[in-house]
Amino acid sequence: MKLSRQHVKHNFRPRVKLTPCLLATLIISTAISPAIAQDKPSEPPSSYMPVVIKEEFSSVMARMKREKPALMKTQKALLEQRYDLSNRTVPGVRMSGGKLIQEGVRVKLREGVTWEALASMSPEEIRDKDIYPAGFLPLPHPNHDEGGMLFPEFHIDEIKKQEARDLTRFDLEFDLPDHFLPDFPAPIFLTTRPDLGDVSKGKLITIDNFHEIFNGLLNPKQLEGVRLLVTPFPQQQFNQTEDRRSERPSRGVVCFDCHANGHSNASTHLVGDIRPQKFRHRIDTPSLRGVNIQRLFGSQRALKTVEDFTEFEQRMAYFDGDPVIATKKGINILDRGHQVQAMAEFQEILDFPPAPKLGIDGKLDPRKATPVELRGQEIFLGKGKCGTCHTPPYYTDNLMHNLRTDRFFKPRLINKHMAIADGSIKTFPLRGIKDSPPYLHDGRLLTLEDTVEFFNLILETRLNEQEKKDLVAFLRTL
Repeated sequence: MKLSRQHVKHNFRPRVKLTPCLLATLIISTAISPAIAQDKPSEPPSSYMPVVIKEEFSSVMARMKREKPALMKTQKALLEQRYDLSNRTVPGVRMSGGKLIQEGVRVKLREGVTWEALASMSPEEIRDKDIYPAGFLPLPHPNHDEGGMLFPEFHIDEIKKQEARDLTRFDLEFDLPDHFLPDFPAPIFLTTRPDLGDVSKGKLITIDNFHEIFNGLLNPKQLEGVRLLVTPFPQQQFNQTEDRRSERPSRGVVCFDCHANGHSNASTHLVGDIRPQKFRHRIDTPSLRGVNIQRLFGSQRALKTVEDFTEFEQRMAYFDGDPVIATKKGINILDRGHQVQAMAEFQEILDFPPAPKLGIDGKLDPRKATPVELRGQEIFLGKGKCGTCHTPPYYTDNLMHNLRTDRFFKPRLINKHMAIADGSIKTFPLRGIKDSPPYLHDGRLLTLEDTVEFFNLILETRLNEQEKKDLVAFLRTL
């Protein structure tokens, strides 16, 4: 209806003098639907990441750089609350490339709790008392809301030096101390030429040197496979779009940025298989050594061949499992019959490191092993229940197992990551395990001693202190 000026003045009784513009605003506001006037409802959940970015890149970068110190401080506090992060090595015990191994249980317990007392309790008692070790809970990404590939500084520095390609993220830094990470650069052993030992010549394999190192050692197809494994392709955080996380437009990442020298440098990421974000798991990059004897691949182990894994990585995993984003940022669709096969053929000849104390059956040679190591093997195959899943000679059954860790704790939000049941986990091969810290699928266990304590609790095996030490000694021989 039409309102007169007198009618409006009588009904609204304004405390300020009405101007024509203000009057018009008041009249329009009376016609607005009450539903529109209410708070805007929250956006519905989506499986997709945003394609249209509504904030300028310079603004995003400036904001994230400001937030970075606080994020890293929060993650550091979490790690220090969970673990003893000091640098303590085992005298004379080294990885295949020469790096000293960290020793001791690093997971911290609640005050007044001992490992023996904890192991004597039922899972329900531990859960109800809320004394499950924090270091046994899932490990969040340094910024779980953001996620994405994140590389140790030593790898970033070497790639800058060799290729002038920058893997620095302006929003985050790698969180675990270097002394808990694998050899760098890691040795490379080939099933086709075991007589050569480490063929890497102490170098990180990159686009700059792969031909020099492998020409004459590999066949042409394998050489092409290596070339593709060290060729940069666009990835979620490293590409040319305005929602990248590198300062300058990036050529991308290579397969060997995470699987450095066909092994691992402990680079981290989030699985692409799970939504919403807070339920996604952190990934500790597994080694590609011995991939020829494995039968399950990918973060949720849904892929059955290394060819499937290689193709999936380029099409989906590089882009957090989002094909829409992959198209936007530069999906690299490999030719299955030529490129994928070549990449897989090289991966299939990556061998485990030498284990001179093992016989052809994968078990200890009594003539070479110490009494402690032999006792550890007996525990591994018996009371410790390790051999139930990790069967010789490669110490895997190529199956998935649900450890039901959620028996021991109540779900909780940790640095924006929802710690719940781990679900089924692949039985990773234990050959060369001393070369592959940190342990478990998300890297939550820093040492082999931590790993033994974890499984002693989860499997309820109640090993004594000497049995635990013997078991660790055996694992180091693999």
